[in-house]
Formats: sequence, C-alpha cells, structure tokens
Amino acid sequence: MLKVHAVPAADLDQLRKWDTPTVCNVVELFDLRSRSAGYMDARIRACYPKLPPMVGYAVTATFRSAAAPRAGNVYASLSDLVAAMGDVPAPAIVVVQDLDNPTAAAMFGEVVCSTLKAFGAAGLITSAAGRDLDQVEPLQFPCFSDGTICAHGYPQILQVNVPVQVGGVTIHPGDLLHGDRNGVTTIPNEVASTTAHACAEYMAAEGVIFDYLKAGKPTVEGFAKARKECGDRIAALERKLMAAR
Repeated sequence: MLKVHAVPAADLDQLRKWDTPTVCNVVELFDLRSRSAGYMDARIRACYPKLPPMVGYAVTATFRSAAAPRAGNVYASLSDLVAAMGDVPAPAIVVVQDLDNPTAAAMFGEVVCSTLKAFGAAGLITSAAGRDLDQVEPLQFPCFSDGTICAHGYPQILQVNVPVQVGGVTIHPGDLLHGDRNGVTTIPNEVASTTAHACAEYMAAEGVIFDYLKAGKPTVEGFAKARKECGDRIAALERKLMAAR
C-alpha cells in the first residue's frame, strides 16, 4: 500500500456533509497554496449533479482509446486498475487522464462503473468522455467527465498509480478529493480533519449575512455591518486554523 496520510473515517463522513465550495473556502484559510490552484477547471463536470458530495483517495491511471492495442484485448487492463485500488486507503476515487487529444471515445460506461463500485470505489473522474449515462444513473455512482461520446473505441488503461493531470490539476495517488455538482477539489491530507470540523464555523459566519438579508428591509449601512461581522468571524477562524497547523 502507498504511504498515505489516512484521515479518520469519522472526519471523512463529516466532509461528506458539506458542499465542495464550502470545503474550498475553508482550505483557502490555511494558505497552503494559491487560491486559484488545487481544484479542477470547467472541463470536468458532474454527470449526475443531484448526487451528494463524494470523498475519497485518488487511484490514478492513464488511458487511450484512439487506436487498437499492440497486444491484448481492449479493457484487459481494467483488472490492473481494480487491483490498484488496494494501494490506497478506502474509499478510493478513480482518476483517469485521457492521453488522446482530442478525446476519441468513452472511458467509462455501465460495465466500468459497475465494476468500480462493486470493488468499493466512491466515484470516478476522467478527462475522457463517458457513455451509458441512463444505465449508470441507477448505480448512484458519482462520475465526472469532459463530456459524452457514444462509442468506446479501443479503451486501454496504460499505467496505474502514476501522477496524472485532469482538469488542469496534477493528481498524485493517495490525494484526498472532494467533489459534487460544483466541481472537484483536492484537500491537503494533513489538514483534512481540521477542514471537516471548520466547515460549520465558516457556514455560521456566512449565515450572518444571510440572516440579515432574510430579515427584510436591508440598508447599505446594515449590510456593511453584517459583512464586517462575517469577515471578522472568518478572520478569527483563519487565525485559529493557522495556529493549529
């Protein structure tokens, strides 16, 4: 198994309670990376936006489908991908980089998603396309892709558990991922537990603004006051998180 900083299961459950934008907001407070880094761009979209947030550890792979393999059968390497899921803590999220440019065919469909879910995967993210969307939907298996293509071409998993780039982000095996209808972000493993428990406090700070607006008859002065209180609370949370690092 890869050396991965495993997050307690209870904290992963806590992370699943929050949407991905809130998680991004809290991760920003640690100042570990640029605020424009660590999350996937608009090419990667949720195929099933009504599903709840997914959280898990990256199992990575590279993929091609434009030309027939020199040896072996298409999809023969799916077993290698399933086996690689045992190299990271559970649950795994499979992240696949399509090396064809442009994408030639679908990387996943009913067979792939059924297989990955049966072996315990929490979701699938790929810079390739997907298909069989109607058949996959009842599986309640989160999928993120760069679109849909009706055929699978010559699907081949080339390498597993290597660094990949998907949605403009380099993903390493074992990286912790959080995704929902808004997109996908990485969470630095070492601050994941703290992030999980700080989301409620961040939401409460933002709630000051929402409560003011819902009260009716807002004024510019009152709105500014509510925003200041919200900002002060977030600044206090940031100081607390930085002190705990």
